Amino acid sequence: MYPCKAAKYVFALLLLWLSGGLNESIAQTAGVDSTQTDSTVTTDRPAVPQRDILDLLRAVLPGRFLKERDTTKLQAGRPLVWIIPQVGYSIQTSFQAQVLGNIAIRRPSANVSTLVSSVIYTANNQQLLTSTLNYWFPHNTWNLTSDLRLMHYPQPTYGLGMNTSTDHVINMDYNYLRAHATLLRRIAPNLYGGLGLQLDLHWNIKSWDARHERTAISRYPYGITGRSVSSGPILNLLYDNRPNSISPLGGEYISVIFRDNVTWLGSDTHYQSMLLDLRKYVSLSTRKPENVLAFWSYNALTINGNPPFLDLPATAWDTYGNMGRGYIQGRYRGKDLLYMETEFRFGITANRLLGGVVFVNSQTVSNTSTSAASPEQKLQFGHVAPATGLGLRFRMNKLSRTNLALDYSVGTRGSRGIYFNLGEVF
Repeated sequence: MYPCKAAKYVFALLLLWLSGGLNESIAQTAGVDSTQTDSTVTTDRPAVPQRDILDLLRAVLPGRFLKERDTTKLQAGRPLVWIIPQVGYSIQTSFQAQVLGNIAIRRPSANVSTLVSSVIYTANNQQLLTSTLNYWFPHNTWNLTSDLRLMHYPQPTYGLGMNTSTDHVINMDYNYLRAHATLLRRIAPNLYGGLGLQLDLHWNIKSWDARHERTAISRYPYGITGRSVSSGPILNLLYDNRPNSISPLGGEYISVIFRDNVTWLGSDTHYQSMLLDLRKYVSLSTRKPENVLAFWSYNALTINGNPPFLDLPATAWDTYGNMGRGYIQGRYRGKDLLYMETEFRFGITANRLLGGVVFVNSQTVSNTSTSAASPEQKLQFGHVAPATGLGLRFRMNKLSRTNLALDYSVGTRGSRGIYFNLGEVF
């Protein structure tokens, strides 16, 4: 009897750990009110009641510390605070331990605002402090976002362009400060526009291979050693009609960011860049709205100038490090990056506790001249690097449809990896 009871508690604690504490409020990190429903699909009540990991834990520990909580009824002005331990894995970090802090608060007639901070240590001796803010003003007239990160981040790189190989690894070690802030104003339904400032500072940069220290990579000399700074204002135009951005059942997301890195704000050189992020979600069944076909196009372009090496567009260096499943972070890097992904999401169990995905993606970056006399020259795009994979989705919170994602993906030339994510990849 006692061994069975102990096993039940171990099982419950394991589920609690893997779920990251089952934070009801983390479902709101994108600032979307989960009381909304997707108007693009039919939301008939399923014949089988929905279940999530919390329901499973309550079944294991009936009457214990896990009570029913409806965070869609979070009282205005009253914060909800969570501190959550998590474990995870990725190709670039190996195993990692993380402590996540989350504060959610609802202002009158506004989406839920959130502040999410984390402390991360990885098996590859990488240390990260992060803090992201998404604050909605009353009536959603204004939206303030910020992204602050302080990192010590040793990692490998492979050079510029598509004609690189994992047989020739260049090691890099550096410290990194990211400070991004944007203020958006609603100018039409679901349409926002605004300005911001972005700073990317790298210091103590060291680059070396098996033979010697490097002062250029693929004959590109900018930001390879010492210190590099990119700083400048941005112009952001955003359209988002997804009622639930955590796990959309329909809708579109379009973000255009123009960034002008200027020397009078500290940049090493003057260069301009543009980021175009497009997403579309199509529900394939009115009876099973969770069966969704999702499309993602992520395009980072250097308009002119020479960004520091570590600020060049690269695999899995999007905001949340999710693009390019199948390849290690930084596998492909260039002045321009084009990326496309399609994912089919479907339910497995009738109670929606377990779901699945299959996906394909492809990426390409522009090749850079190998002429030492003109390293700034951009050449045409090289070949395309495809990848495909599949995954499972474990429903963490049925109110907001927050899932724990576990994916396996295979790329070309033997590249492959396992990926964990809290929430959908896009």
